[in-house]
This record gives sequence, C-alpha cells and structure tokens, in this order.
Amino acid sequence: MAQTKTILRALAGETLPTPPIWMMRQAGRYLPEYRATRAQAGDFLSLCYNPELAAEVTLQPIRRYGFDAAILFADILLLPQALGADLWFVTGEGPRLSTVTSKADFDALKGVGAIHETLSPIYETVKILSRELPQETTLIGFAGAPWTVATYMIAGRGTPDQAPAHALREGNEELFAALIDLITAGTIEYLDQQIQAGAEVVKIFDSWAGSLKGAAFETYAVEPARKITAALKQRHPHIPIIGFPREAGEGYIGFHGKTGVDCVALDNSITPEWGAKHVQVDGCVQGNLASSHMVTGGQDLIDEVRHVREAFSKGPHIFNLGHGITPDADPENVTLMIETLRENA
Repeated sequence: MAQTKTILRALAGETLPTPPIWMMRQAGRYLPEYRATRAQAGDFLSLCYNPELAAEVTLQPIRRYGFDAAILFADILLLPQALGADLWFVTGEGPRLSTVTSKADFDALKGVGAIHETLSPIYETVKILSRELPQETTLIGFAGAPWTVATYMIAGRGTPDQAPAHALREGNEELFAALIDLITAGTIEYLDQQIQAGAEVVKIFDSWAGSLKGAAFETYAVEPARKITAALKQRHPHIPIIGFPREAGEGYIGFHGKTGVDCVALDNSITPEWGAKHVQVDGCVQGNLASSHMVTGGQDLIDEVRHVREAFSKGPHIFNLGHGITPDADPENVTLMIETLRENA
C-alpha cells in the first residue's frame, strides 16, 4: 500500500503530475468543527492529551478536504513538558513555560527515559489514526527542532527575536549545548515512539531557525537535525523525514545533504523559482504558498497556486503553505486551493 500513497512517492523522489497536498495547522481554529471539539475538551492541552479527541481533530480536515496527509494533532512544547518543564497556555497570548536559564534549572529537568509517561497519550492518538485514516492518506508525526524548542524553554514564551536564547547561547555555551543535547536525545525517542505507533513520515519543525546565522546555524540547526535524522534512519531506514528550517534563506541550500532529510519544507520568504533552483535540485521540497492567501482568496490565490505548482513541476514536490494556516482563514479558500491544484488532474 505504501508505494501508492502520493506523499510517500514524492518523498521517495518521484515527480508526480499533480503534487500531493497537505497543510500545516490544517487541524485548527479556522474550522468550526475544531472549535467545537476544543470546547468539548476544555482547553488546548486537554485536547492534546485526549487521544480520542486529538484523533478527531486530526481527522476533521481529512473528511472535509481529502488532503493527501494527516498530521498528528499535538504541540512542539509537549516534549519540554515531558522533560519536566511547567507548561500552560494563556488565552489569546500563547504558551508559557517555566524557564531554564541556569545549571540548577537544567539539573531539575528529567532524563530522556522519563518522557514516555507524559507522552503516552500522544502515541495512543497515533495508533488510533493509523487505524482510522483512509488507506490513501499518509500519517505524519512531528516534533519541534532542538533550537526552536530551546528558545521557548529559555524565554518561557515565544519571543520576536529569540533574544533570551541567543543571550544564553553566547553567555553560557556549555549550559546551552547541554540543553540542546537533551532536547535532541528526547526528540529522537519521541519520534521513534510515534513511528512505532504508526507514523509513516515525521517532520522536524525549526520555526525559529532563521534567527541563527553563520556558524550558529550549522551548529544549532543543521547538526541537531542531522543527529535526529541519522538516529531515526538507523532504527527505521524506510521512514521519510521532512526538515523545516523556517526562514533559513541561504541556509536552505545543501540542507538535504548536510542533514540527511528526505524533504526540505520551504517558507514563503523565498520564491518558488529560487527554491526549485537551489533546493529541489537535491530532492523533494514542500511548500510554499503564502498562508495569507487562505484569508484573501480570489484570483490571486488561484494564480499563486498555479505559480507554485508550475515552478516546482520539474521535480518531487509536496504542495503546502509556507507557514501554518491562520485562525482568520476562510475554509472556502482551502477548497479553492485544492481544486486549483488538482485542476486537469
């Protein structure tokens, strides 16, 4: 069955006449059925840790749109919580965590072996999805990349420039490296368990990779992705891995080869033509329609879908947004995107 799934074919390097499609944050607040299920769960974290409801919201966009892949509904900050950080969400503002800014904070964290007690409901969600998804739909698991996860653990929240993490990286390199190593080891075990539970692809989200420059990008974006990929490939040689060093710019060039990932996801700060010339030459790429088109729709959406599809048509490509769909998106624009992509198919 695996060889017939379009996502897996693209990840294996096949150029398809119509690229497969899924959408980052496709299970989310833009959908009324998601909002109803989240209300039933009570709050965001309760939804993440309820396998039946988390599976339900993962399945909702598949039922509505027929995407070629479903991505596990979870959050990148569940791993730091499993490592012992306090995690909560402030309505309208986002996540908050207890901070790691000293050796004492770091020493208070749990070891990697302890994460599965907290994360076991996530693995159960994967098992439910592997049973309930349509046969043609690929199941994607995911985790945050170590650098991005570390930025939240150090600052205790999202920041516009990741300044607290950069300050610790420059001011206490030993502590910072230890935190990166712990998150890297935890990410390997977390994704390994997702794969064992039924994930067919895993994706590493490095949402803040773009704020790393020069040698720091190589050390803290490329190298952890390489370690995670190598460890997972050793255990699961046939599981494809997608890397997403968002806003990496020139750092996208060579990312396939340096890390070993099967596919590089591209944000929309680069043009599709640039991505095809500099990144797709090395393998499958994913992206990179601007998520703003899901809000504005119309002819501009149609034109840009055709533009992205054509630019990447000479090589393996998974159609996606350059970042997650936003809560103010119109569900009808998602339908228009898919219909335009699949026209003449």
